[in-house]
Amino acid sequence: MPALKRRSLLISALGWASGLQAADATPSAPLRLVVPFAPGGGVDAAARALAGALPAVLGTPVNVENHPGASGTIGGRLVMAAPADGRTLLFSAATHVFTRQVLALPPYDPQTDFAAVARFGQAPLLLVVAPGRTEPDLAALVAAIRREPGRLNAGVPAFGAPGHLATLDFQRRAGLRLNLVPYKGSQPALMDVAGGHTDLLLDSAVALLPLARARRVRPLAISAAERSPLLPAVPTFAESGFAGFLHHSWYGVWAPRDTPAVRVQALSDAIAAAAKALDSTGALVPLGLSAAVLGTDEFRRFVASEFALGADLLRASGFRAE
Repeated sequence: MPALKRRSLLISALGWASGLQAADATPSAPLRLVVPFAPGGGVDAAARALAGALPAVLGTPVNVENHPGASGTIGGRLVMAAPADGRTLLFSAATHVFTRQVLALPPYDPQTDFAAVARFGQAPLLLVVAPGRTEPDLAALVAAIRREPGRLNAGVPAFGAPGHLATLDFQRRAGLRLNLVPYKGSQPALMDVAGGHTDLLLDSAVALLPLARARRVRPLAISAAERSPLLPAVPTFAESGFAGFLHHSWYGVWAPRDTPAVRVQALSDAIAAAAKALDSTGALVPLGLSAAVLGTDEFRRFVASEFALGADLLRASGFRAE
């Protein structure tokens, strides 16, 4: 390992140790990284990448736990009720931010009942269709949806997720009407598309890449500014007639609200060091993921901005909380 990387990891580890002492916790206790979705999805894959790199920084094991259900709030409630010692953390995405918008009886306020720790990374969204569909490109798919409004099914891994918001934006820009089908995570939605039970899915490339590359689903467009080197033949939305259609799935970490500030900062530094190490080795590239770290304060401001944009999309679509 290069000397600079070793020094970076050491500094973060020392920061973590300081946070432990300030919070009077046991250094040898494992860290729990709670994923509020099923295994195999984009959030899960990103969490496991981070969990694989953190032990080198923290000097302690990191266990990923999946607690899916209720639009991510089962895992969220578990973390909210955990001891505020920085040992139990929530690893989630935009879905967490929109809990109050997508649930009629939300169990918490994501912006006030949790401590924002850090943003870890991001990935573009990929639009895939069932293998039996014959449309060769996005323009043909749009034409098919217009011919039969409300008939084609679009999977929604979770209400308030980046894929849900992007699907609403896609409908609004093109003047389309899709039948949105909710799922408990990316993986079950993706498997239904692969099986031909659901027509299309717009979701994180992290979750969709394996089946897209295996040709079990057919990718039509990617929501980044440029084509992905992992799928170079797949055009961007802009190339397909949707200029400015830029959506990303992003992943972040939250702690229980009363976690001491010194511990939150130490965790934020450790996540930044782990992300840098993963990025420098290219370990994130095969996942379609890139490190996009924001520290605690920046992450809090980013969440507020994302919330404002997403809330507008939900209101414009007439979405009603369930």
